[in-house]
Amino acid sequence: MKITVIHGPNLNLLGQRDSSQYGHLQLSDIQDLLIHQYPSIDFDFFQSNTEGDIIDRIQLCVRENQPLIINPGGYSHTSVAIRDALEILQAPKIEVHLSNLHAREEFRHQSLTGSVCDGVIMGLKEKGYPLAVQAILQLL
Repeated sequence: MKITVIHGPNLNLLGQRDSSQYGHLQLSDIQDLLIHQYPSIDFDFFQSNTEGDIIDRIQLCVRENQPLIINPGGYSHTSVAIRDALEILQAPKIEVHLSNLHAREEFRHQSLTGSVCDGVIMGLKEKGYPLAVQAILQLL
């Protein structure tokens, strides 16, 4: 089984960002956590700060009907285009946020992208990613 994990803008800077919001781990640590916890799953990890690259990767999931975990970062609140790409994907898709968006600035309270995902996990820092894998496994 293969699951794509997309990390959006600025997530490549984990470890340098506010640890009270994002935790202490770097992006590579989160990826290693998933690989270690789920050795039978083939993860396809992708990070981009560019909206179009994220859309292209989602469309690849659409073509392959591949499950998806996505942390769109700041694009969650602004990208109708990423939302539209996610809406097309019929495979299970879970949105993950390291921080609790509802405990942050008001402009972060709405996720355009989360509304077309099967579920949203937020506020649990890196623990949200393994929970997203569990959700996908149950949805399949």
